Amino acid sequence: MFVRRWSLRSKALVLIALAAGAGSFTLVRGYAAEIEALRPATGDVVPVVVAGGDLTRGSVIEEDAVRLERIPAAYAPPEAFGALEDALGRTLATDLAEGEAVTTTRVGGNGGPVASLVASGLRAFVVGSGLPSGVLEPGDRVDVIATFGGPRPYTDTVGSGLEILSVVEQDEETFQAGGATGPSLVLLVSPETAEQLAHAAAFGQITVTIAPLDAV
Repeated sequence: MFVRRWSLRSKALVLIALAAGAGSFTLVRGYAAEIEALRPATGDVVPVVVAGGDLTRGSVIEEDAVRLERIPAAYAPPEAFGALEDALGRTLATDLAEGEAVTTTRVGGNGGPVASLVASGLRAFVVGSGLPSGVLEPGDRVDVIATFGGPRPYTDTVGSGLEILSVVEQDEETFQAGGATGPSLVLLVSPETAEQLAHAAAFGQITVTIAPLDAV
């Protein structure tokens, strides 16, 4: 019977392979032991819903916009959603970058796409912009100026640095607050400013001017 003899080179290679395998096994076990040792500090791994891409404020969360990741509990943001179905259909109250956790503080409450973005104590007010389409977008800020007629015409600023929640493109037959043409703007305002804007729309002519982003 023929018995194959291993050369010294072959034996050396086998020994090296065995040593490498043993070393890898030891490293893996060591890493697992380190992870296990850290468990009391980091907690168990928990599911967290994160943005699957860059998402903008006002977007309604759909299934293809988010994904589920598993991270140590210590690193999971407070109020993070742990199940996809809990986040789907919610409206984002802030922008989210890819990989950021979706939390209850980053989405609006139940309601329509505008109402869910209006914080307690504020109001959403619609005005005609009188500006070309594409000039403004959500997050921009505007000033609203009203011109009143009568024996002594005058002009007054009724809102400064008002944030745009959404821009609504409308056709010519659609009602425009204040009679202005162009897209309508849904503005985030205080109740007092909402009253002033309503008065201006009823008794004056509204003009919208574009303010810098840091205007408040």
